[in-house]
Order: sequence, then structure tokens, then C-alpha cells
Amino acid sequence: MAPVITVENLGKRYIISHQQGDQYTTLRDGITGAVSSVCRKIRSPFTPHVSTVPSTSASEDFWALNDVSFEVRQGERIGIIGRNGAGKSTLLKILSRITEPTTGRVRIRGRVASLLEVGTGFHPELTGRENIYLNGAILGMGKQEIARKFDEIVAFSEVEKFLDTPVKRYSSGMYVRLAFAVAAHLEPEILIVDEVLAVGDAAFQKKCLGKMEDVATQEGRTILFVSHNIGAIKQLCGTCLFLKNGELVAHDTTDKVVTSYLGSDLSTGGLNRACFIGTLLDALIFHEIVINGISSGCIHLNPDRSIIISIKGVCKHDLPNFRITISVFKDDVRLLSQHDTQTPQLLRRGTFISEIIIPPFLLRPGEYTVAVGGHRDGMNDWIWGTYLRSFSVVEEWYSNNDAVNYGVINIPFNGKRVNEPLDSESDRG
Repeated sequence: MAPVITVENLGKRYIISHQQGDQYTTLRDGITGAVSSVCRKIRSPFTPHVSTVPSTSASEDFWALNDVSFEVRQGERIGIIGRNGAGKSTLLKILSRITEPTTGRVRIRGRVASLLEVGTGFHPELTGRENIYLNGAILGMGKQEIARKFDEIVAFSEVEKFLDTPVKRYSSGMYVRLAFAVAAHLEPEILIVDEVLAVGDAAFQKKCLGKMEDVATQEGRTILFVSHNIGAIKQLCGTCLFLKNGELVAHDTTDKVVTSYLGSDLSTGGLNRACFIGTLLDALIFHEIVINGISSGCIHLNPDRSIIISIKGVCKHDLPNFRITISVFKDDVRLLSQHDTQTPQLLRRGTFISEIIIPPFLLRPGEYTVAVGGHRDGMNDWIWGTYLRSFSVVEEWYSNNDAVNYGVINIPFNGKRVNEPLDSESDRG
């Protein structure tokens, strides 16, 4: 089967201007320069003036993408990951035909629907109802085709109450709800979604991931999904692209690419800020995870000791009613979560250390990952990051008894048995 997307030696160059020396000119400097120029012309009217002042600006080439090549086949769900500035959004804009590449070429077979920024494709003065038809027309759909899907779109977006309100009055979350509902339900062959879903609440993000999975598996549509939420990437995508500094570093199964992406951060103990999502990205920075005093390298723990997970970070301004949550995952399943305070408290501006303690013999042998987040009680202010640090519980400390190898959590024995003899032959039947 021929690929639906073919990218060959793709490159995108931008020209960046830099200011040198003073970055602004005062009114006095402007007047003085003008007077001096007039005086020079009066003294030497036929002599062209050459400025002795060095140029205040310079430019350089910046390659947002450089020699990127890959293919996508029908029905594939492709994740695209990388740090901020890696070229992910530039790639999607080229695939969506919003911008032209500098080098290379892209071939796309099929109708494309893109959700790249909040409000993309919406006219702010039109109502939600009118924008549904506008988006459908942009996708090349007829009025009857749009009308057939209209009720599904409205029900999925959950904005029925505001359907006849101009979208300029919508919140960013309402924008995203309606925009995704339109993009997912108007049956494009290729659906391109950027990190814009992070604007929505957790329940709606889950709903969107489920919808994208349905349209890919049941309807055979192709999905390209950019996200810093590694858990969402692993849930939805079978294969992944890893972009770094505009270059394609890896194109393989999601597990292999995610391991490559996070490997350097896991080994050094540092936290990749690109792995965090939420509304508090500029207010709260988690920069290190220490497990039983170990801040870098591979961590192998004996099960007979408590596991102490410490989070170090910086709070840039006071956050009232705030709690930090530390979670432990195994194979994408959350095993446990614990807050750093019993009740929400003020997290003051400055550095902080939060920790949880896992009792001995609670975790079975195996590999685990740590997630960290925080939330203001009663507010929609939150931050969340997954796959930030890994550790393993060693197996050799357990006996050869098969019973201890069942399950993931090792619950202390508290079993009980009641065994009574049978009284008659009829009881034995």
C-alpha cells in the first residue's frame, strides 16, 4: 500500500535578526542625528555621506528543520516528540500546507484536518454554529455532509449552551473543545493535532484520546499527534518520531523512541521540562528527583528498605492551597500516589523539597517510573509530568516460592481460613 504522507529531505530555514549595541534610539539622539546630517549636507552638498556608525543589526540563518525524511501509511498513529524548539510545530505547519518548505518536498494523499493552535480556522465574529459550517467548507465538505455530523459535533464539544455565541467570547478550553470536535467528526483522511489539547481539562483530554483511537482503529484514518505528555503518546501511538534541533533522531516503535528521548535525562537525574504540561509551567519548576539519596545513574533498590522519593524544585511566586503529588507507575499503570502535605498549604516563593516514603517490601521486583504534579485546591491551576525518573526493585532478594511473584503490590499476609468437617453423606454430595 502506498504511503499517505511522504516527506523527503525536508528543510525549513528562517532568517533571524539580532540587535547589536544599543537596541533603541532616544528622541534626543534622533534630533541630534538629523541636525548633524543637515549640517553635513550644507557644508558638502555634493559629497555622499557614508555613516561611520556600525550597523545595529545582523541576521543569521536558522534551520527549524534540516533534511527530515519519513513515510506514514494509512491508519498509522504517529507520535511526534522532542523538546521545545525541536521543529515539531514547523513540521506540522508544512504538512498542513500553512507554510512552504525551503528544501525537500511533501506528498500527501487525502484530506487533511489540522488542530495546531487555539482558534485555528475559526472566525472570532462568527458563532460556534457558523464556524462549524465554515470549518467544514474549508475541509471541502458540502452543507448536507456537515449537517449530518452537526449533532455529533455539538454533543462531543459540550458547548451547546453557547452554540449561537460569537467564538471571540469563548474561553480557550471552549475553543479547543469545539475545534477538536469539528476536526475529528468531519471525516478527514489525515488528522493532525498539536499540543493544543493540553489547554483542555483532564477529562476532555481523555475523551479526545479515545476519539482519536476510535477513528484510527475503526475508520482507518491516519493521525499525527504532537504532545509533551508521554503517557498520552504511549497510549495512542504505535510509532514515534523524535526531533532534536530540527533533525530526525529516531523513527521507530513508541517504546524505543520514548526511551531514547528520555534516556539522557533519566541517566543524569535532571528533569526534562518538555515532559510537563499544565497551567503552572512558568510558576513551578521541578529540577531534580532523588531516590534513596541517589540523584543520577541507574537505581537498583533492595525491597527490605523504605524507598524515599524526594523532589527538588523552585516556586516563582506564592501558590496558596497547593499540594505536590508524587506517583509511581509500572507499565503505564499508576500504582500509588501520595501528597507532600495532608491538607493543601501555601507553597511560598523559593526553593522546596517534597518527599514521600514507600514502606519496605511493598513493591514487587521490576521497573518503575516516577511522575510528579501539583494542584491548587479549588482552582484550575495544575502541573503534571510523567516518565521523569526510573528505578528498579531487585529480584534476587525474594525467595523461590511462586506465591511471592504474583501481582505487583506485596500486601503483608493477613489471610484467614475456616475449615469444618462434613456432618453427613448428603453434605458430601
